[in-house]
Amino acid sequence: MRLLEIGLIMINFSLLFWALITNWKGVRSYYALAVSYGLILAQIWVEGARWEMIPAYVTPLLLTTHYYFVKRRKGSRRKVRVAVQAGLLSVFFLVSILLPTMLPVFSFEKMTGPYSVGTTTYHWVDEQRREPYSNNPADKRELMVQFWYPTIKRVNLHVSPYLQNARDMTAAISTKMMDLPAFTLNNLELVQSRAWLDAQLSDKESRYPVLIFSHGMNGYRNQNTFQVEELASHGYIVVGIDYAYESAASMYPDGKVALSKVDRNLTSNSQYESHIPLWTADATFVLNQLEKLNQYDTAGRFAGKMDLDRVGMLGHSFGGAVTLQMIKNDLRVKAAVSMDGGFYGPSVSEKGLGKPLLMMYSDETYSRVMTKYEDVAGKLGNVTREAFEAPRKEYIEKSRNALAGGGLSILIPGSKHASFSDLSLFSPMLGLSSSDPRRDHRIVNAFSVAFFDHYLKGKSDSTLQSAAVQYPDVHFTVNE
Repeated sequence: MRLLEIGLIMINFSLLFWALITNWKGVRSYYALAVSYGLILAQIWVEGARWEMIPAYVTPLLLTTHYYFVKRRKGSRRKVRVAVQAGLLSVFFLVSILLPTMLPVFSFEKMTGPYSVGTTTYHWVDEQRREPYSNNPADKRELMVQFWYPTIKRVNLHVSPYLQNARDMTAAISTKMMDLPAFTLNNLELVQSRAWLDAQLSDKESRYPVLIFSHGMNGYRNQNTFQVEELASHGYIVVGIDYAYESAASMYPDGKVALSKVDRNLTSNSQYESHIPLWTADATFVLNQLEKLNQYDTAGRFAGKMDLDRVGMLGHSFGGAVTLQMIKNDLRVKAAVSMDGGFYGPSVSEKGLGKPLLMMYSDETYSRVMTKYEDVAGKLGNVTREAFEAPRKEYIEKSRNALAGGGLSILIPGSKHASFSDLSLFSPMLGLSSSDPRRDHRIVNAFSVAFFDHYLKGKSDSTLQSAAVQYPDVHFTVNE
């Protein structure tokens, strides 16, 4: 919970309990009500209102009711009544604490790089491709792309909200990603990023290496804000793509909204593989657009400042599979990180990629892949051993091929699939996080920065070894 939320709940409930126990009224009640209502107004004005705080917002009304509409009683009956009311108020107090705690307005940890970070957004239209999700043949493929980049903090800048078009985006994330009511995650509307909106690019370096980020299926371009801002603070220009109609939502400048049209319950490899061509075409288009932007930028920000000979890519989940296909097929991509990514699309040769690759595995995925048929046969019904083992064998083989010839991998103990994204911070009720999601993020950031610093900036691999020493429980492997 935020500071004023904590203060509001503790003080207002203290006033309620005190009024109930002492039964005093008169002039002192005016002061109590003034404090109670004043705290509500101050919290809403400074921090912003949210539905999770509704029980706390009701406390001044309860206090008013007690002072002006409840008659005083004496004797044993009053003691019983006070005991019952105190019990009910205690339950109400716990509910008031539970809701904002379970759906927190979280913050991101301080970045460790030498740069402040700026962010800006572009709307790009591919005139060479029609929109496959539109029935109008004249509609072209449109993508929203967000940049994070090194900057020097200047006056008259505003911190970017975590989600632009926050109300529509939180509704889309709730419904399209989580299958929850649209209002559920409105706490995200109040979350702030650490990036300065539309800031200028730092001129400390003549050119910066570029990283492309791909979200997971039904995800969104800044679902890894914890990571992309950290990378930007270390001197990278990071570009996140919204894969329109297959991201939770894309919000266009003209007000049009492209909600996801993908079933949340894709299961088979063939279902996932059918989406690979669209995503790789989008990523290729973005790389082409970066080449144009590097020649001419109407905002005067990136022209000549992107080192497109040092391009890396990173992706989570399905975005990791896309990242693997891009480094395999596009010569411009020099190094890649796949975070708990699948292996969809054409397989990598058993000799490996011949390019630097870091695979990050979650304990959750690893445990599922390594589960033996004998351990779960009683729960599988009519599923045969062959049907159960086939996708696991395929995953292991494709993983081994991708890492052959010197690929790097880490396995984070206790981590879950969502540990590699901001989703692990949303709510402990969702079951998406490990016992320490922020430590998972620090691990991901440490290895991501060290990996790209080594393979794109030419720094010593000692930083990778240092990360391995710093987190000795992480299984760091150089694969032969």
